[in-house]
Amino acid sequence: MPSKKSPPKTIRFRQALFWDVDPKTIDPKKHARYIIERIMDLGNDDEVRWMWQTYPKRLFKEIIIRSRALRPGVKNLWHILSHQ
Repeated sequence: MPSKKSPPKTIRFRQALFWDVDPKTIDPKKHARYIIERIMDLGNDDEVRWMWQTYPKRLFKEIIIRSRALRPGVKNLWHILSHQ
């Protein structure tokens, strides 16, 4: 019987990561693109792990291709990481 992926733990967003909004008001489903871009650009190890467990890989690929917020070097890094 295949093992089921356990649901990702919740995370408390750092104010330093979301300096322009109140982190308590961020909805992980509704604001997925915004959260992923911030974590890809400025996230720490725990935030990146949470992101990988929470969102589908196809969403990362879409954001990497379409994002105007990610710097070119960051886009290149995540492009490599998302294709492993």
